[in-house]
Amino acid sequence: MQPLMKIKYESAIHTLMITSSHNPRLKLVRALAGRPKERRETGAFLAEGVRLVEEAFSAGWPFEFVLFSNEISNRGRALVEALMQTGLDVEEVAPEILRSASETETTQGILAVLKLASLPLPEKPNFVLIPDQVRDPGNLGTLIRTAAAAGVQAVLVPPETTDPFAPKVIRAGMGAHFGLPVTSLGWETIRKHLNGLTIYLAESGGRKPLWEAEFKHPIALIVGGEAEGASDAARSLADVFINIPMPGKIESLNAAIAGALLMFEAVRQRQEAG
Repeated sequence: MQPLMKIKYESAIHTLMITSSHNPRLKLVRALAGRPKERRETGAFLAEGVRLVEEAFSAGWPFEFVLFSNEISNRGRALVEALMQTGLDVEEVAPEILRSASETETTQGILAVLKLASLPLPEKPNFVLIPDQVRDPGNLGTLIRTAAAAGVQAVLVPPETTDPFAPKVIRAGMGAHFGLPVTSLGWETIRKHLNGLTIYLAESGGRKPLWEAEFKHPIALIVGGEAEGASDAARSLADVFINIPMPGKIESLNAAIAGALLMFEAVRQRQEAG
């Protein structure tokens, strides 16, 4: 069985090969790696690397097409076979051409252009995260990944936050986007989705320590950005201002760490409550 699969794979390599950096698909990849406007206008985003493409495929996320090179690993080769067998649009690219389009220092030899979509928001969520003015892509992606691990039901991304479908955010999220609703919304729409939830905002001047907050009931957690904290719009939405006690000589934590502490304090309280 294995030799037949290998023959099929090699046949695909010889019949589908991109050798020019001016190919329209390579141009699209470079555009999607750039500004959010390109992703919005084309309705697509990038997922690069074996694990991310596997996660998207396993989740049934809609694909536009997949590009790979012969530098792919055995695990990636098996993934390409599976993608081909389902009829997805898969093409080989000359290794140096794919490397030039890659967003990573060490390419894994595969990337996918996926349709820009988001999972439906729950009608009555009880655990929501709002990353406000979080502009570092790595921090936002880590927050999304942590939210998925903590059982958050939706991540609502306000306008002042970086694009949640930027390549660096997708990589830091490590597949969390494919199982958790992550949606960019205006503040008025966000407000409508928070009906019935107590909204907590964490900041250094918060009146109540994190450990004294009541997270057992339906909540939304607002995590402010690294540089400026939470916006005025976020502050006007908050019901309770809390702080993370820090007895050391550090004024603040990075957004991803602060968000992790908040979310897993909610997990702890809810597990204790049964």
